[in-house]
Order: sequence, then structure tokens, then C-alpha cells
Amino acid sequence: MKLLFAFIFSFFLFPQNNPEKIIWNKNQKLSWEDFRGKPVRSASFVASTNTGISFHYSYSIKNGAVDVEYSVQSFFAPEGSWYIPERVSPYILKHEQAHFDISELHARMLRKNLEGRKFSKKVKSEIEGIYQQVEQKRRAMQTKFDAETDHSRNEEKEAFWQKYIANQLAEYDAWK
Repeated sequence: MKLLFAFIFSFFLFPQNNPEKIIWNKNQKLSWEDFRGKPVRSASFVASTNTGISFHYSYSIKNGAVDVEYSVQSFFAPEGSWYIPERVSPYILKHEQAHFDISELHARMLRKNLEGRKFSKKVKSEIEGIYQQVEQKRRAMQTKFDAETDHSRNEEKEAFWQKYIANQLAEYDAWK
């Protein structure tokens, strides 16, 4: 007797009320025109980047064998991202791009963690656990990046982080 189960799941870090999003691309850097959200003038920083990981997967179980297919993308949400025009610079835009790059790094980590993995019949909880671990690390890195660079005001730490993020992306290049 052949049994076949199929399930499809999706995870989004941010609500998808506005389907417009920019998918990370090494040949396309952010520009201030991409930031379409309303500026928060009371904030202690001059720009905010809304990025995340879009993760979809499906699986089937046939004769006890688990087959998983997935799609992972990092994205930038224009409507959730903003800046104060008179207070930004190309330097700050580079900092905001780094936030997007951090999300791409973690998308690559998620792909690496899923690639070739053998799942049990508890595939849903296993995949969700992997996703949650990567997502927690992504959020923690975003927070640490802003804390250590003081939202780009610490130029020495900013330079360190720019190099670190670039090196990490290169290290995970096989999972882009």
C-alpha cells in the first residue's frame, strides 16, 4: 500500500499586507528611492530598514520516505523602510544595505541547514525548529550590528561589521 501525504507551509517574518518586496540581489544595492515608509522623526536614528526571510516548503511522505522541497529568499520591504532625507548620506545607506545583507546571510544559512538533510516523519516540527533557530540568530545579529555600530555612528565598528558581513556572505556563497 502506497501512502502519500503532502503539505505546504510558508513563513514570513513580516506581514505581507503589501506584496511588494525587493529580493536580495548581489548586483542590486538599495537606493533611498526604495525606502517608501513614513519617516519616524522622533527616532534616535535617521533610517530604518525592514528586511526578512521568506520561507516556503512542502513535503511528501511516500512509503516512509520523506521528500522536502523549499524556497528561501531574503527580502527588503519598501513600505516598512524609511529615512529622514535631510539627515542621511551614502554612508548611512551603506549601513542600511548591511541590514539587508545580514538577512541574505541568514537565508543562506537556512539553505545550508536544509540542504541534503534527512527528515523523519516529524518533518514539520524539524523544519520549523531549523527556521526558528536561524531566525533568532538573524534578529540577534541585526540587533548586535546596530548596538555595536551605534546605528552607524561608530565608524570603526561600522568598518569592522561591513568587512565581517562581506566575509560571511563569501563563506556562504555556495548557498546563495
